[in-house]
Amino acid sequence: MGAAANPPPPAARRPAAGQEQRRAGGGLRYGWTTGACATAATTAAYTALLTGRFPDPVTITLPGGARPAFALAREGLRPGSAMASIVKDAGDDPDVTHGAVVTAVVRPGSPGSGVVFRAGEGVGTVTRPGLPLAVGEPAINPVPRRMMRAAVAAVAAAAAGTEEGAAGVDAGPVGVDVEIEISVDGGAELAARTWNPRLGIVGGLSILGTTGIVVPYSCSAWIDSIRRGVDVARAVGHHHVAACTGSTSEQVARDLLGLTDEALLDMGDFAGAVLKYLRRHPIPRLTIVGGVGKLAKLAAGHLDLHSGRSGVDLAGLAVLARVGGAGEALQHRVREANTALGALRICLDEGVALGDHIAAGARRTARAALREAPVDVDVLVIDRAGNLVGRADRGPADR
Repeated sequence: MGAAANPPPPAARRPAAGQEQRRAGGGLRYGWTTGACATAATTAAYTALLTGRFPDPVTITLPGGARPAFALAREGLRPGSAMASIVKDAGDDPDVTHGAVVTAVVRPGSPGSGVVFRAGEGVGTVTRPGLPLAVGEPAINPVPRRMMRAAVAAVAAAAAGTEEGAAGVDAGPVGVDVEIEISVDGGAELAARTWNPRLGIVGGLSILGTTGIVVPYSCSAWIDSIRRGVDVARAVGHHHVAACTGSTSEQVARDLLGLTDEALLDMGDFAGAVLKYLRRHPIPRLTIVGGVGKLAKLAAGHLDLHSGRSGVDLAGLAVLARVGGAGEALQHRVREANTALGALRICLDEGVALGDHIAAGARRTARAALREAPVDVDVLVIDRAGNLVGRADRGPADR
């Protein structure tokens, strides 16, 4: 996730063969993943390699059966290779790769080699275990690979005048020997704004997507990055990870806990994504580090901490203040506070450790979400400057 790149040029955004982009609730446009764009570019390039002609627009089949069409941004045909580019349109999702140019270069492969994938400029290479790709492989995820294999099989079958590969994305590469090189203009710079460096993917972006479709504000890429972060931490042998709500909390985790970047999970608002994945793939110790407001929401039982989907319950904070010894007058002041941080400061001035009780409540919510998973949990609550204002350590029940 991240800020949108420059919008795609008009030629890449024109309607193609009557294909309308779907709209999500509220009228937001769905977009296309980098995997879908790479598949479209591969289809066009391989078609030109076999026939001498580029289909424009080029139509592909997505895993769910949808058949979107993509306009070509660039094309080129040389002896022994063909190149086609697609400009990614993420719809109305604030995707960091919106507007990126995804290019496929297709070349004949050696007999019996099958479909071989290469990382071109701006596409990363896997350097650590734990991801669904072997170390040394291009960061082209399994579903986009299946889509591209099926696409070249279908193109080869059509060029041969057969019906092989017509079954769609589940079809295998019927005797196709090709090399597919995927690149993304400016991908290395874009990757610096993603989790890739922390996951050990160097040199550029990952080619992603399980459905081919980007659902606006579903934040699926962020949640997938959380899961891959857990996978990498487990694979390299970390027994302690920290789920952090932002950059300040990450720095606190480094300073107070001595954790390296591989052990830091950029949780953001997605506490539920972290806890539910750790429930299935446990790591012995989890520290949750975050600001007062977000962890007050977690203490109240919310697993989605986004301001648009959960709010701070000041009445609930007043109850926590009462547990900490606050009298009626102080509880009233907490209920009337503007923010969770304001409520915390009111309590600190009166000697009530509201931060510790927020941490304890957040820990209870986390333990409930983890169920019986063998994960010790502790919570650190910080203010905006990164000062520790509350904590809840692991209890005997966790040990």
